[in-house]
Amino acid sequence: MEKVVFDITSPEYRKDPYPVYAHFREHDPVHYFTFKGFQEEVPSWLITRYDDCVALLRDNRLTKDVNNIFSKEDLQKRSEDRDLAFLSEHMLMKDPPDHTRLRSLVHQVFTPRMIENLRTRIEEIADQLLDEMEKKSTGELLSDFAFPLPIIVISEMMGIPPEKREQFRIWSNALIDESNDESKIKDTQLKMKAFKNYIGELIKARREHPTDDVISGLVQAEENGEKLSEEELFSMLFLLIIAGHETTVNLIANGTLALLKHPDQFKRLKEQPELIGTAVEELLRFTNPVQITTQRWANEDFVFHGQPIKKGDGVWIAIGSANRDPAQFEKPEKLDIGRTPNRHIAFGFGIHFCLGAPLARLEGQIALNALFKRFPHMELAIEEDQIKWRNASIFRGLVELPVRFS
Repeated sequence: MEKVVFDITSPEYRKDPYPVYAHFREHDPVHYFTFKGFQEEVPSWLITRYDDCVALLRDNRLTKDVNNIFSKEDLQKRSEDRDLAFLSEHMLMKDPPDHTRLRSLVHQVFTPRMIENLRTRIEEIADQLLDEMEKKSTGELLSDFAFPLPIIVISEMMGIPPEKREQFRIWSNALIDESNDESKIKDTQLKMKAFKNYIGELIKARREHPTDDVISGLVQAEENGEKLSEEELFSMLFLLIIAGHETTVNLIANGTLALLKHPDQFKRLKEQPELIGTAVEELLRFTNPVQITTQRWANEDFVFHGQPIKKGDGVWIAIGSANRDPAQFEKPEKLDIGRTPNRHIAFGFGIHFCLGAPLARLEGQIALNALFKRFPHMELAIEEDQIKWRNASIFRGLVELPVRFS
């Protein structure tokens, strides 16, 4: 049997990770590899089976907080630029009790009722974008629809002016699209500093003149006498603005591509738009806008399925693989927009389950139904072998998606 190597940077993996996952699920479900992080090779483990992913997503032997693994001296050596420390001060990179406190503070602002109240506005935004698309016979779905819809929604929630929306795409792409090129790394660092400076201006303005938006809510939120620190505010807004909208962009674009490649399911959804709820869940499972969770670290030595995981080892939980596991899903390689039950873990599992999941689901349902109602004869404007995927480890997203409307 030919040796299969897990290389998250390879063009083959970026184009189609699922054969790689299938190999490891069957032959090496707790796979050892080394990953270059912090400028050195880090012993790491790839977890690919559904039950194992769920188990480790709630296992206290793993930590999200690097401060629990590395000394302050090590962290200072490994991270030369302290101006970017805010990137890891959000709840996604913390354990209880810090995680509990941060999530409680954000939940005061990011409530389910607030999300549901956005329905009418999201529908209006989708219609406005589709009106512009309708003036043309072809379009590029990412720039015309999939990106602007969620960024307009989150910008309005945050009170960010329209002229800054395209800048957020530049900042988001800089962070998510990976490169080993030294000049590009430095460029990304400069862009993140610019992002932080801009967020700092917004926070200062809301402290002086609070308004009815999420930033003002986070500035004012308090739990047991504690508020978010300045670094935590920067980090949480980074998480909500950049990471928060990226999942929805990929859900809309990847979901559209999947349906165009499966004309029977595309036809079914157009004929039965009431299936949009289960369709979005299936598109989340099948396309996996997030492929791998943010990194966890073993905070003690332990053995998992016979493999000796050491304290400080990185653990990568491949939710994209879990969501294609035949032990959990019948015919997992088949797209079925009516699939039920569908216990996918596209939004994670356990205490780190995505806080923005209700918003992503709502935006996905509204966007896809509106898109296909307006353009029922949409088709790809390029050959399938011309489709390009972004250079990203965690997210799985398209570079572009050219389409024809008739």
